[in-house]
Amino acid sequence: MKKYETYKAHLQQLADIRYAAALLQWDQETYIPKKGTLHRSRQLATLAGIAHELATDPKLGDLLEALSKDSSLSEREKVNIKESLRDYKKQQKYTKAFVEEQSRCISQSFHAWQQAREENNFSIFAPHLEQLVKLKREEAEMVGYEDHPYDALLDHYEPGCKTADLTVLFQDVKQQLVDFVKTISEQPQNNDAVMFKHYAHQQQWDFGIELLQQMHYDFDAGRQDLSAHPFTTSFGPKDVRVTTRVNENDLNEMIWSTIHEGGHALYEQGLTTEDYGLPTGEAISLSIHESQSRLWENNVGRGRAYWESNYKTLQQLFPQNLGEVDLAAFYKAMNIVKPSLIRTNADELTYHFHVLIRFEIEKALMEGTIEVKDLPSYWNARYKEYLNIEVPTDTQGVLQDIHWSHGSFGYFPTYSLGSFYAAQFYAQALIEIPALEAEIRAGNMLPLLQWLRENIHQHGKLYTSEELCQKITGEKLNFKYFMDYARKKYTALYNLQTVAV
Repeated sequence: MKKYETYKAHLQQLADIRYAAALLQWDQETYIPKKGTLHRSRQLATLAGIAHELATDPKLGDLLEALSKDSSLSEREKVNIKESLRDYKKQQKYTKAFVEEQSRCISQSFHAWQQAREENNFSIFAPHLEQLVKLKREEAEMVGYEDHPYDALLDHYEPGCKTADLTVLFQDVKQQLVDFVKTISEQPQNNDAVMFKHYAHQQQWDFGIELLQQMHYDFDAGRQDLSAHPFTTSFGPKDVRVTTRVNENDLNEMIWSTIHEGGHALYEQGLTTEDYGLPTGEAISLSIHESQSRLWENNVGRGRAYWESNYKTLQQLFPQNLGEVDLAAFYKAMNIVKPSLIRTNADELTYHFHVLIRFEIEKALMEGTIEVKDLPSYWNARYKEYLNIEVPTDTQGVLQDIHWSHGSFGYFPTYSLGSFYAAQFYAQALIEIPALEAEIRAGNMLPLLQWLRENIHQHGKLYTSEELCQKITGEKLNFKYFMDYARKKYTALYNLQTVAV
């Protein structure tokens, strides 16, 4: 076991370096002064280089090869060695110079993206994005792939996921979800004007804190701050931080970003502290991570039972806006289905058209069939085609997401995968906890959290996404669960049952 303890110490030292870098990145997106950005890029690049050296140390490789043949290890330990060896071989394909260059480029790109958004000018961000796309194309060739260069990038976030598989999945989205949304659009639209009255910043913030507390987010192991784009950062299960965005003229933004990030944070806080730095102490994949945020945001947070518990509190905070609005009207207002410009503000059905657009763009960028300079026009054309809306500005269009400034190509598809996993997991939770909706209605989120802790959080990377889904639900990911959920909910909200078929 001495070799395993040596391996564990090495992985935990590597985690220390990576989490130190993550803390600098968190600060970069929350509190850093404008003049601190130049040196921050250098600091992050240095830490990235040190982490790369640790991750590719030949002594670690020899240790992993020896441990991979050790039959005395427990199943959990064997998984750790298998995953670490896989990652080691992958990291070996990168040079330290490439890692440092990519880190520098990402840090500089983030600030260029912020400035471009503020000035509504894509050309400010474009040269940085061009460099990132160039590096990502190089990375795909460096890592290698069988069928499509985009596969190499997808593997970072969803191990084993293929571009061809996603193409099939999004074809299901086009064939089933598009028609259902079209049916909804043919009905009289519900009124959501109440969501866009003036809601004071501080009262919104206070309500968001209450929602996180109700979800059992541990504030002794985290905090919430403001950022341009809501996100969750973990430095280990005992320090998981979230951010939100408050728009005084749109109540949706704070509510959904807070619950969404809270779902991510609960997953991180539920990982085992004993496995800090090891694969079994890390989330399985981005799609499973997203399943946690989407389950809380949509299946719970956008559900009627949830607001039977929370609506009175919201009414008391904003009596002028909501005092005369009953729960049924508010429930309809927050569940409007209609095309929109901003992905993070989209309803839970048309949301997947936003993801589809980004998937097609990233795939084309990696193929080289489009270039960065073409992105605004390409983006705007896709929004017209899939959502039938005109994009008025770069900030509301191609500059709306932070992901590309982070170099996160291959990330977006996990949002849809996560929503589909969430529907399947929640359907199983309803079977195993018959009183779940009643508990949520009473404001008790603990039974659901405990179910998630037991079935998902505690396992880390013990299983693949597919294996976990099979273990929990008895079958692989099935788009049917999402469509069943969508049809049941929105048939009632839009009175579709009264429509002759």
